[in-house]
Amino acid sequence: MGTKVGVAPRNLVVWLPDWPIVALTRDGDDPLDAAAPIAVFAKNAVVACSAAARAEGVRRGLRRRDAQSRCPQLIVVEADPVRDQRAFAPVIAAVEEAAPRVQLIQPGLVALHAKGPARYYGGEAAAATVLSGVVAALGIDDVRVGVADGTFTAEQAARVGTRAADPVRVVPAGGAAAFLAPLSVSVLEDETVGLFARLGVQTLGQVAALGPDRLRERFGARGTRLHALASGHDPRPVTARTPPPELHREVSFEPSVALADQVAFGVRVPAEEFTARLGALDLVCTELRVVLTGEHGERTDRVWLHPDAFDAAAVVDRVRWQLAEQGGAGLRSAVARVRIEPAGVDAAAHHTARLFGSGPEERVHHVLSRVQAMLGHQGVLVPEVGGGRWLAERQRLVPWGDRVDAGASADRPWPGSLPGPLPATVFPAGLPVAVLDDDGDMVAVDARGELTGDPAWVTGLGAPGSSAARRRRGIRSWAGPWPVIERGWDAERARHAHRFQVVDETERAWLLVCEAGGWLAEGVYD
Repeated sequence: MGTKVGVAPRNLVVWLPDWPIVALTRDGDDPLDAAAPIAVFAKNAVVACSAAARAEGVRRGLRRRDAQSRCPQLIVVEADPVRDQRAFAPVIAAVEEAAPRVQLIQPGLVALHAKGPARYYGGEAAAATVLSGVVAALGIDDVRVGVADGTFTAEQAARVGTRAADPVRVVPAGGAAAFLAPLSVSVLEDETVGLFARLGVQTLGQVAALGPDRLRERFGARGTRLHALASGHDPRPVTARTPPPELHREVSFEPSVALADQVAFGVRVPAEEFTARLGALDLVCTELRVVLTGEHGERTDRVWLHPDAFDAAAVVDRVRWQLAEQGGAGLRSAVARVRIEPAGVDAAAHHTARLFGSGPEERVHHVLSRVQAMLGHQGVLVPEVGGGRWLAERQRLVPWGDRVDAGASADRPWPGSLPGPLPATVFPAGLPVAVLDDDGDMVAVDARGELTGDPAWVTGLGAPGSSAARRRRGIRSWAGPWPVIERGWDAERARHAHRFQVVDETERAWLLVCEAGGWLAEGVYD
């Protein structure tokens, strides 16, 4: 005997095709052109592509090399779920305004019960049309809506629609099985799809014909679920999301203001409300996003960090610093709107002051923060170890509270970089030296990476012009060369050099670099 499956509820699904591409054309200071060939990649495979890319043969699932061979001008973008979610937030808010109790399946795809909106708007087709218009009013052209028994069937109804002729698709009650029967098993998006194909099962109708008992015997609980989906009896209810609390604050200036002090004064009260809202939830803001909008529509945003947690005064300082750093280049007009929102939060308990304080660490933090508030964002710099192949590149000064740029992080692989232990003293520009052999001739590295002679003497190890710089020192031991080759594709920035470690007659160890026939002292092991 088969298992009796209940009737799936009537659900409505709103689908926005290629949402990662849409997010790229709507998010950030310099969004991409929707007409350009764009592909979003995750794990080196295409997960979404624009219409222009599809016209060149790019498809979901293609490897990066294959996609670029089909479309050489393809714009490659890495997948970013945070970006997709951030860009989709206004869409789901607009849908909730028209029909509450919405479930977010993924950015670009939401579901809700059809009964309430159908009763309010006068039918399922009318409700679907209203929701489609609500999303289209946000400037999104391609919106598909499906209504059917169960979320799975409604989603497939939305996906088989077309942008112009059939953006709304309503599957009659009880007609889910007939609608799903001709669809490919690939819409199940399950790892068993490949097995079905090898067994000759190509459509959902054929999956449903296998029966729940046979599928359960072969796949267990997963087989029962697959049979329910294929036969149009999806029992999963719509689980409405709980809208997150509004933690951001936004200030509009009418008329627009051009002075930083006026903007800071206008942001002071919203900044206090911003930190108070977080405090009511036992949270603190550790990363702050400040978005500035000019009266002509130009927009700049930046995420600010804090060594501990933002208070109202620190929020106002960041707004002022961002205006000062723009220097008129980012905003070409007066400020019309300021938005502050938390980009990162933490539990307030992790930032509670200790009963007896934290000693010198707390005093250092207090002093540096006060000095930075007086001098500006670049007024207090602290050393950080960054990434790079050259020692001078790894020494970085970053503003107090900021972090090293992710693109120059020391955690990334840097082939050719010097392993530890590193020299204690590093010369920022390199100290010009000369390395000589026993005959007094300059030593160099030939095209094969071999020395033209054994290093025996070195001159220039001292301050330029001093007697120490003019004195010739004997080399007791040396090691190398170790090649450093970078940016061979860029004629202006390419470098091809060789490193050496030498110990002079005074037992001091030096790190030398031979490049283009010349020598530099990069550092000294004190």
